[in-house]
Amino acid sequence: MDPYEFLQQIAAADFEAQALATFERQYAGIPVYRHYVDLLGKAKPTSLSEIPFLPIDFFKTQQLTPAAATVVKTFKSSGTTQQIRSQHHLTDLRWYDASLTLGFERVFGKVSDYVFIALLPSYLENGDSSLIYMVDQLIQKSNSSLSGYYLSQAEAVLSVYNKALAQGKKPFVFGVSYALLDLAELGSQLPEALILETGGMKGRRQELTKIELHQILQDGFGVGQILSEYGMTELLSQAYCTSDQNFSCPPWMQMRIRDAYDPFTEVPFGQKGGINVIDLANQNSCAFIQTDDLGRLVPGGFVLEGRIASTDIRGCNQLVD
Repeated sequence: MDPYEFLQQIAAADFEAQALATFERQYAGIPVYRHYVDLLGKAKPTSLSEIPFLPIDFFKTQQLTPAAATVVKTFKSSGTTQQIRSQHHLTDLRWYDASLTLGFERVFGKVSDYVFIALLPSYLENGDSSLIYMVDQLIQKSNSSLSGYYLSQAEAVLSVYNKALAQGKKPFVFGVSYALLDLAELGSQLPEALILETGGMKGRRQELTKIELHQILQDGFGVGQILSEYGMTELLSQAYCTSDQNFSCPPWMQMRIRDAYDPFTEVPFGQKGGINVIDLANQNSCAFIQTDDLGRLVPGGFVLEGRIASTDIRGCNQLVD
């Protein structure tokens, strides 16, 4: 199937049908997932709430791909040398490219309207980062020689920012939290830029709540808001937060909230619990993932509430009150 056509035609009205069809394909074609589902005795779900969600730790030890499929790219999570890193083995990069482009343009408009300024020093050290691949694709699709990676170089960033505006382009800054703080403290006013923080102090700075971090960055850059994304190695889609800490998913992605102490029970709307993700761009791995994040559903999206106790802290997850 063509990834662009498949994702574009998914709407809320048929999400459940597409998810159940995806479950059937993955139960038949992904040996690890099939074995897990069989152990649970849940091979015939009839609704979204009955679909088994695979614990995210499986990505640390198992290869979740169709039998005999060829792996063309492997994304690896950030982490210390003592941690076992998650690995997402991809057999068809078109699914990531389609989800990235359609998801970005749904929220921000055409990629070619932007100049991308990336402040991601720690991620550049990890050549297998899905975030670096994402930004690489946006830089290429922008068709601008100004787009690229900058290491908190205030003069260079300000120069690119001004050149982008002079060319009628919109500056879009992607940055890990500590790099954005470094730049903001240098007095770099970027009032017309969109600034998206990806999370992660990487031990370089004291951890801050999301509200504290965003306020410092807003003041430092002279902007009215700071954007965030919810994405991870194990997902091929991103949810974006553009206001009030509420994240919005693309039509092919949905959050389900489970009881933090009973992974097979969902909680009522608005109640906090563990986040289960359905990402229908994950056609060739696993589309149904039980994450270690806490959140709650709100009208039009979801809010992050932190991490479930005793789980690893990872770079792209959000630190909130």
